[in-house]
Amino acid sequence: MSEDARPEPAMAGHGGDEAEQRVRSAVKDCVHCGFCLPACPTYSLWGEEMDSPRGRIHLVSQLLDGAPLTPATAEHFDRCLGCMACMTACPSGVQYDQIIEAGREWAEAGVNPLAGSPAGEATGGAAGGAGVGVGVGPALTAPRSVADRLTRSAIFALFPYPRRLRAAIAPLRLAQRTGADRLLARTGLVGRVSPAAEQALRLAPASRPAPPGRLPERVAALGPRRAVVGMLTGCVQSVFFPGVNAATARVLAAEGCDVIIPRSQGCCGALSLHSGRVAEAAQFARQTIETFEAAGVDVIVVNSAGCGSAMKEYERLFAGLAEEGGADEEATATASPALPGQLEATSWAARAALLSSRVRDLSEFLDSLEPVAPRRPVPVVAAYHDACHLGHAQGITAQPRSLLRAIPGLELVELRDAGVCCGSAGVYNLLQPDAASALGTRKADSVAASGAALLISANPGCTLQISAALAAQGVTIRTAHVAEVLDASINGVPLA
Repeated sequence: MSEDARPEPAMAGHGGDEAEQRVRSAVKDCVHCGFCLPACPTYSLWGEEMDSPRGRIHLVSQLLDGAPLTPATAEHFDRCLGCMACMTACPSGVQYDQIIEAGREWAEAGVNPLAGSPAGEATGGAAGGAGVGVGVGPALTAPRSVADRLTRSAIFALFPYPRRLRAAIAPLRLAQRTGADRLLARTGLVGRVSPAAEQALRLAPASRPAPPGRLPERVAALGPRRAVVGMLTGCVQSVFFPGVNAATARVLAAEGCDVIIPRSQGCCGALSLHSGRVAEAAQFARQTIETFEAAGVDVIVVNSAGCGSAMKEYERLFAGLAEEGGADEEATATASPALPGQLEATSWAARAALLSSRVRDLSEFLDSLEPVAPRRPVPVVAAYHDACHLGHAQGITAQPRSLLRAIPGLELVELRDAGVCCGSAGVYNLLQPDAASALGTRKADSVAASGAALLISANPGCTLQISAALAAQGVTIRTAHVAEVLDASINGVPLA
């Protein structure tokens, strides 16, 4: 599928009773202890119970019991960052990720989980949306305004498609070079037309020198081959930070990996999945599964925290979706035997589970591989920011620090709130700019107070968000991805 072909919804929705019971079970696990409250960034901003994990769980419980999906309820779901800090803090192991994803799915589709009816209609049948369960339920109020729906449609017609995104930022690059972007920002005109567009202009990074040409489809290992890995290039990463992908490939090759970079890859579906657009996410996921099955790799290495988290969720995504008739036959027909074990995994759920089991974050993979490439000194005081979808969602916090501390001359200092969300959260900073800006300011304060000259992250959205917040305070601190710092140490490539 070409990246410009918008995916059609491939499935009717979640699998009725089974999916509903899974969400109900997760809701019942909450004992209302309140340990999540101080860990929740939005609760810390507003002190509002319904903007805490406990409050949102209560709202989902009400919906499961037949309450109408109102604009106020949808807003509380939309205000959640999805940072999963509550899951780290929860002593009961509540699977909040499943709960909030259900809530967002219902809000996105405008569907009562028990009714399956489009917002504003009361019918006796399923709407064909992505809601959990079907049946007769109360009429609903449209949970989102027309302007909000148009903004979301525009975002998801652009950001998952690198070619479109590159075309869209071309005028921005011209405006940055001429200073017209700053002039436009002072007028406030863009914000009056579209707050999301104004935020996008604020977040857009200055142009960096791009690596010459496209990455090759195969980068050979230096020295004895230790692994054959696939590399996800991502959407935002490939457009705004192509140097991170180039650095990732060089580091992996230096550590003895043949790196396969499939040209046919597109969006992994992370932005869609984490925003409740389940059918869209599933179609992107199918393309990604097929692409890396055909690549014949041992592991898929991902250098973007949100993408890695989503790809590790493929198993649950497809297990929870009620596949249309003939889906298993289609999965069997398109399955490639290139991925070990693929001949036995012929349903989409099985194929997704197999691929998810092979996904590794870059730091996670390198740490387990036991690095052997010699390190040069990188004399700098650096702070590491934990991207939420790496630290909380994937539980990866020690590995990047271990890799960074092994670099001679690099002094790693801890941020006072390293694990607190910066406000990026996928497209959250476009859709909830006020909350995102408040959290970004807090993070920028923490970075500035650390005394670090370099801020290191493992997610492009975090880098954009924190850089913009620092710039707003007039603070100049270099930013880099873990891969770029390793590349500087291993290959001598200067940090930007």
